[in-house]
Amino acid sequence: MAKGADRELQTLSTQGFVSGMDDRVTVQIRTGRMLPDFLQSVNLDYVKLGYRYLVTHIFTLLWIPLMLAVLLEVGRMGSDGIWQLGVHLQFKLVSLMTCSALLVFGLTTYIMTRPKPVYLVDYACYKPPDDLKVPFSVFLGHSRLSGKFDEKSLAFQKKILERSGLGEETYFPRALHELPANISMSAARDEAEEVMFGALDELFEKTGVKPMDVGILVVNCSLFNPTPSLAAMIVNKYRMRGDIKSYNLGGMGCSAEVISIDLAKDILQLQRNTYAVVVCTENVTQNWYFGNDRSMLIPNCLFRMGGAAILLSNKGADRRRGKYVLVHTVRTHKGADTDFYQCAYQKEDARGKLGVSLSKDLMTIAAHALKSNITTLGPLVLPWSELLFFFGVLVARKLFNVKMKPYVPDFNLAFGHFCIHAGGRGVIDELEKKLRLSSEHVEASRMSLHRFGNTSSSTIWYELSYIESKGRMKKGDKIWQIAFGSGFKCNSIVWKSMRTIIPPVRGPWTDCIHMYPVKIPEVFHIPSSDSNLSVN
Repeated sequence: MAKGADRELQTLSTQGFVSGMDDRVTVQIRTGRMLPDFLQSVNLDYVKLGYRYLVTHIFTLLWIPLMLAVLLEVGRMGSDGIWQLGVHLQFKLVSLMTCSALLVFGLTTYIMTRPKPVYLVDYACYKPPDDLKVPFSVFLGHSRLSGKFDEKSLAFQKKILERSGLGEETYFPRALHELPANISMSAARDEAEEVMFGALDELFEKTGVKPMDVGILVVNCSLFNPTPSLAAMIVNKYRMRGDIKSYNLGGMGCSAEVISIDLAKDILQLQRNTYAVVVCTENVTQNWYFGNDRSMLIPNCLFRMGGAAILLSNKGADRRRGKYVLVHTVRTHKGADTDFYQCAYQKEDARGKLGVSLSKDLMTIAAHALKSNITTLGPLVLPWSELLFFFGVLVARKLFNVKMKPYVPDFNLAFGHFCIHAGGRGVIDELEKKLRLSSEHVEASRMSLHRFGNTSSSTIWYELSYIESKGRMKKGDKIWQIAFGSGFKCNSIVWKSMRTIIPPVRGPWTDCIHMYPVKIPEVFHIPSSDSNLSVN
């Protein structure tokens, strides 16, 4: 009975009526099953996907009717018509040869003048030894025993650590493990040598490239610039050749790795058949702040020891063994605005203590710089569907004053992986929100911050290594590396994977990748007793 009642209700709910001018004439149509509710059954996401596919492949789809029309016309001509066409072309031999010559000339010019592909052969991230790990108890204990910080500053550093997203296995240089800390030029050189040579030794071993084969060397370190330079330090250590093009970049901030890659790319366009090595690092030893200005205490809590070395090539033979090919570099500089210029500023505090001051408006400034950068990057990488969406919304808002939110392009359609500079938890949160990324998209950034801290310009390479170690990099995947730096700058690199990457047997994540991802609490509560610990 219940089934019969349900069937009757279903029938009644799907009745259709057609009435004429006379109410006495009625045509009634009954159906035994319910018609689908298309508004509920059709997933609008699939409609959007269909639209995107259509727009993205519009030019390919337009060729289909054109080719069909040509084939139909040839079929109608028959063998006699095709023969007559050949005879006609014989009388146009001079014109045909001229057009062919122009075509060959044009193709040759294009091939000779187009940018040479730049391949990323391999890279190495330096992993310090375990005895350089700095748990929170060691950090706070050293800060207290140094006698340089008042109680409010100690409490502030504890609060920053608890909310930073860092774990307890990040690294400090040896000089900061000493009591008192050894803030000297000699100790800073030791840190630079340990990081740079450690990364380069691994890079040369992995690639089999000899230091004498390197024609271009670019080194970046923002806050430590000794004489001779860090680049000269590397040339001396590895006995590199005398005609090497070496460059030492300073004061460029955490986005210096993009600037270095961009510089190496430009030189590789001029110098044929050579290798370029890029070294990204920062020096913590000489830039530890021993004052009580809160805006200058934050770098103490976030920055850690680390570095990376990258091997680039323009050799055609490296296409097969290279991991990635460089697609785009986009650099945005907002230094013309004083607020942007001073948001990360190295200076002395009121008592003459040197440090780096971070503006409270840093996140707002970073958001503006990001907007400028993706405005340039978007047209280069986004599919036509997203560009049309963006342009349509822009026209509606600007020309017709339609009240609607600005359209944020879906960068998930352009990239498979994201390496966001792990400058701090707030930076990652902001980009995840602004770019509408998923938790998996920012996983590499969060885990790198947790495991290694903010290693400045090398952070995006620890993140790329995380993705590879998880076995997620497939052939054809595109990677977006994006970083922010003092000045203020927002810079981007786009790579394309040339092959499916097998998880490396040697790297910074080899011994711990099975434990990640880990859940990072909003606040990691440090026991109050930790800040009173004495350290041997």
